[in-house]
Parts: sequence; structure tokens; C-alpha cells
Amino acid sequence: MKKNQLGQSGIYVSELTLGCMSLGTDSQKAKGIIDRALDAGINHLDTADLYGFGRNEEIVGEAIKNKREQIILTTKVGNNFDQAKEDWFWDPSQKHIEQGLKDSLHRLGTDYIDFYMLHGGKIDDPIDETIQAFENLKKEGLIRAYGISSIRPNVIREYVQRANMDAVMMQYNLLDRRPEEELLNLLNENDISVLARGPLAKGMLSNRADEQIRKKGQNGFLDYSYEELTTIHQTLENIKTSDSLNSLALSYVLKHPAVASAVFGASSVEQVDDNTAVSPVLTDDTYQTIQNKTKAIQYTNHRQ
Repeated sequence: MKKNQLGQSGIYVSELTLGCMSLGTDSQKAKGIIDRALDAGINHLDTADLYGFGRNEEIVGEAIKNKREQIILTTKVGNNFDQAKEDWFWDPSQKHIEQGLKDSLHRLGTDYIDFYMLHGGKIDDPIDETIQAFENLKKEGLIRAYGISSIRPNVIREYVQRANMDAVMMQYNLLDRRPEEELLNLLNENDISVLARGPLAKGMLSNRADEQIRKKGQNGFLDYSYEELTTIHQTLENIKTSDSLNSLALSYVLKHPAVASAVFGASSVEQVDDNTAVSPVLTDDTYQTIQNKTKAIQYTNHRQ
């Protein structure tokens, strides 16, 4: 599988990333899913300390034991949680970030994180303090690179201006084209990569799109009505060059040079197979056709 450089770091991630949030709580099943992803050429796993209030990191740590050197490992911080009470509050302070990393390292059974992200962010956060925490961890060799996970244009711009970050994770798919208008080019111009989460739009762009649109699209999705979703699905079925809608959706987000990897979730090995069965390649003509049939919607919140 093709690997792309993450920002200006020395890290190269597979063009597909396994998002671990959906792995579930069965350790053996989760290990099978991760092993299948690794066998398919994926080298990048994405988790977060808040997933399962720490349990997801523990499961990932168990699954990658004795395989750490094969993996680019990403986790996130910023949600200060009480595991026993299953409660949390937003905390981007330097103290919490540094303690959060120690806790994540323990749960994951490793002594470093390849890519560490702020799991959110607000414009009124102590941004310089947050950045300093990541810089300190990088100098200490506890993380190799850092960035943020956000869909807030105002927050992303602040970090582009102030931080020495290498990537931003954001929702991006051919139905949610909001990043195209103002974020993808900005990040690409600053040598900051994008990790595109939600590339299958809750399954509505997957091989099971018919079923998922009926389940999740009855009230529409973003600026699309249910009727528009079904029409777009039929269009995609007509223009796909293989049996896989998954491949078409993944290849769309990977077309932009800013995008280093498309992050998909999986709760079964079959879902891993669906997303890795066909190498994502998209012609310019097909890319333009998709854009002509979908909406170039824009962010309306977090503008200032």
C-alpha cells in the first residue's frame, strides 16, 4: 500500500488508516481486525484516550504487542476524564496534556507515540500553552510529531499560524466537501497533511449504501435531503469502475494532495476487506463528475 509523508516529519503513513474507535471491547476480535489491516498493508492505527474512557487504548496496546515497530501509532488528548464515572471535561492545559500522554503510554504499552493530537479545540483555549506542551513532549522524545483533530476553521487557522504541527484530522468525504473551499489548500501550502476521517459518511458511501441511507439518511445529511442522497448514490453506482463504492469514496478524498490518509473505522474483518480490496485510484474525469453531482458546501460555524 502506498505511504505518504505526514507533513514535514519523517513519518510515512499508509494511504488508508484503521480508525480504532469501532473495534469494540472483545480483545481477540479487535486483534483480528488489526492483524487483517496490517496484513493488507496498513501501518497507521488511530485511537484516542477518550474512546471507551481508556479501554480502547488498552485493547490496541494488547493487539500490537510485539509489533510496535511495524506501526505508526496515533492517539489524542484534551478530554480530562474519570474512567470510573465515565465522565469528562475539556482540558487543553499543559499539565493535562503531559499527564495524559503518560497515561496513554501506559495503556498502550509503549514508550512513545508517533503522532499525538489535540482531540478538539476552541478559539478561547490557551493555545500557546497547548502548543508548548506538545513541543515539550516532542523535545523529550515521547512523541515524534503532533497536530489537532478539528473541523473548526478558526481554530485550525490559529494552529497553522502558531504551531509547528504536521497534520490535522478532519471530517471529509464527497458529501461533506467543506474542507475543500478553505482548509485543504491552506494546509497543503503550509506542508501540513490531512487525515480524512469519515470518508464513507456513516456508511452512506459504502457498499451497503442502500441500507445505510435508509437508516441514517431519512432526515438528510448536512445540506442533502434523503431524496438527494438516493440520487447521488445511483450516480455513484453508475460511474464506479469496480464493484466497490468503498473504493470510489476513499479514492475521492485521497485525490487532493493535502490528504495523506483516509481514516476508516471497522468493527469486523469484513469491513477491513471491503476498504482494502481495491487500490484507490480516481481519474480526473471521474473526480470532476463527482464534484459536478455533489455540493461544494461551506462551514457556517466557528468563523471568527
